[in-house]
Amino acid sequence: MIFDDITDAIGHTPLVRLRVPAAEGVEVYAKLELQNLFGMKDRVAANIVLEAKRVGALADGAHIVESSSGTMALGVALVGTALGHPVHIVTDPRIDRMTLAKLRALGCRVHVVEAMTSHGWQSARLEALERLMADLPGAFWPQQYSNPDNPGAYRKLAREVLDDLGSVDVLVGSVGSGGSLCGTSRALRESLPDLHVVGVDCVGSALFDQPDEPRRRQSGLGNSLLPKNLDRTLVDEVHWLNDHEAFAATRALAAEQQIFAGNTSGSVYRVLTDVASRAEPGTRIVGIFPDRGDRYADTVYSDEYWASSGLADLAVADAPEQVDYGTEVDRWSRSVNKSGRDLDRHLVFVEANTTGTGMLALDLTAGLGLRPVLLTGKPERYAGLAATGAEVLVCDTNSPSALRTAVQDRFRREEVAGVVSTSDFYAPAVADLAAWLGLPRNPVDAVRTCRDKSLLRRRLAEEGVPQPRYAVLDEPVTADAVAAAVADVGLPCVVKPVDDSGSNLVVLCHDTAQVAAAAERVLAVRENVRGLPTARRVLVEQYARGPEFSVELFGWAGESHLVGVTRKSVTGGPHFVEHRHLFPAPLDPADADALADAARRAVEAAGMTLGATHTEVVLTERGPAVVEVNPRLAGGMIPELIRLATGVQLLEQQLRVGAGLPPELAAGDTGHAGIAFLLAPEHGVLRGVDGVAAARAVPGVVEVTVTARVGATVRPPANAYDRLGYVIARAASPEEVDAALTAALGRIDTRIESEGDQ
Repeated sequence: MIFDDITDAIGHTPLVRLRVPAAEGVEVYAKLELQNLFGMKDRVAANIVLEAKRVGALADGAHIVESSSGTMALGVALVGTALGHPVHIVTDPRIDRMTLAKLRALGCRVHVVEAMTSHGWQSARLEALERLMADLPGAFWPQQYSNPDNPGAYRKLAREVLDDLGSVDVLVGSVGSGGSLCGTSRALRESLPDLHVVGVDCVGSALFDQPDEPRRRQSGLGNSLLPKNLDRTLVDEVHWLNDHEAFAATRALAAEQQIFAGNTSGSVYRVLTDVASRAEPGTRIVGIFPDRGDRYADTVYSDEYWASSGLADLAVADAPEQVDYGTEVDRWSRSVNKSGRDLDRHLVFVEANTTGTGMLALDLTAGLGLRPVLLTGKPERYAGLAATGAEVLVCDTNSPSALRTAVQDRFRREEVAGVVSTSDFYAPAVADLAAWLGLPRNPVDAVRTCRDKSLLRRRLAEEGVPQPRYAVLDEPVTADAVAAAVADVGLPCVVKPVDDSGSNLVVLCHDTAQVAAAAERVLAVRENVRGLPTARRVLVEQYARGPEFSVELFGWAGESHLVGVTRKSVTGGPHFVEHRHLFPAPLDPADADALADAARRAVEAAGMTLGATHTEVVLTERGPAVVEVNPRLAGGMIPELIRLATGVQLLEQQLRVGAGLPPELAAGDTGHAGIAFLLAPEHGVLRGVDGVAAARAVPGVVEVTVTARVGATVRPPANAYDRLGYVIARAASPEEVDAALTAALGRIDTRIESEGDQ
């Protein structure tokens, strides 16, 4: 295997079958992470540094500062110096001479603190690190104990294990920062939900509710505090070994398996032998071996150290004692893990809709046993936010780095159940943040593809999904480019931004001059309504003629479940604004099947797998043509129509799957529901809306809401933001729903003072 760069050599570690007593058919493997260049933390350093560069937290050539006396220091030194960054390592006099020699040889600067401070060597190192950060503007601190890029590094380890073995039944790993075991098990459980996870801790560690004993001699596992990256809910069973047992197991590993390793690997080995002895035939067990033994020559492998430290005086168990969780232990013991089960769990929202589902979603979160948290740059944007009881974290939600910092600073990983949004614009940010945390999500690439209609068009074309003909215009728009697009697509055609929402700037064009003008209007917009930069590309597509529908699908457990088909009515050209919906659409069964099939093919082509998708389809003379795949719930109050017609609260189901809970999609046959929007017939100032009470009195009407403000300037709709309000009705048949909506609209009078009268 040949690598172009030293950092590319990180990973790709061997998986070795161990010879341990077990029932016939039990397989036990060691993942030799100690075969990395310096150790397992090479993976962590590479992932943290590369991700920091990607999101802009680490500038080219900036200093990297880390506090460590072990393999994390070596990993940061390796990756940082290889990528051209000055590296500073803050450590203390306990650092072993081998590690110190390696750090200096790699060219990084080592800062050794001279004395303990209020909380020992750890606080002394952190205080020195803070001084360094203040003296080095722009310096980056990896923060391995709280940075989710630590456990995120082990997705590659999990993939290597699956590539080598196909499946695993039990994973055994040490617990220190929470990175390796939590990151690997979280990734494996995405395809192996029944994986049994065994954590290896040490006597005197506080990670699993044992009393802290700071004088423990083991390194690389255990902790006096709970690291933010530790997610104890992932661990099914926990073992504790004392120093004598861990060191003896490390020597046994070298003698019995010819693996010269550190005490963390030795502890994992000892627990592997117990797990294997209890395993049923056919069980496949993998243990993660993090560290090699050269750092431990003067401790674990030194008879003199054993004699001087009194290790031999500690009690030793030949097999673990099964204890109730919370029992204080002083030798090898094991227990079913019960920690982390009663934590407050949070559902994190990245912004939200300002109307409709936005505040409702925050309200529904409490019903799932979760606490809602809203990340927002402008809390004042949300009317009724205080009444939801949601915690509000103010940050720059348009910055991936700021989003990550807000979550990392506020939460331990085990406190976050999911990341969601009801805002179309933040779907990519949600996918990226959830991927960073290892939470349920759609693939980031799939969400970005759906949000950029030019990418979606290309993907659908590659997969042969029926769609309108299209062309894409980039800056600068030339006459030749417009002419070529029109020639490819034909006239009339539709011009739209590739990444906006609510029919904004979507226009029907009848000649090349109109296409050019519409394209220039799109490209003139550099930020959308949320301040996010626009893609600055224009989609020119064939005007697909025929009735319009949306297909509501819901992805779960590898399947796209059909929720239903919505009939959509839109204003005529030049703008296309939805003004009436009916659910379920009255359709011939063959047409309904064709629409659902086209939507499924489109969703699968885009790569969406989890939760709601809203696919817009035109039923042309030649069959369905897919116009858009939206990676979200339907807008336009369609989820409320679904609730009225079937009893399924689709918004709640979207929140459930975002938090890793199974959806409840079983529908009842309760009728039909529809919505009609209030539209302004002319430009002017809205002076009042009369007849609302009379509209509510129409049989079948369940809601009448005016969203426009009296005194606001209104216009005939050019996008969804121009709608003035809505009427919702429910009845036994689609005809009755339509009749109720029409009757209610007929009783409402919008008093508009025309521009000429002002």
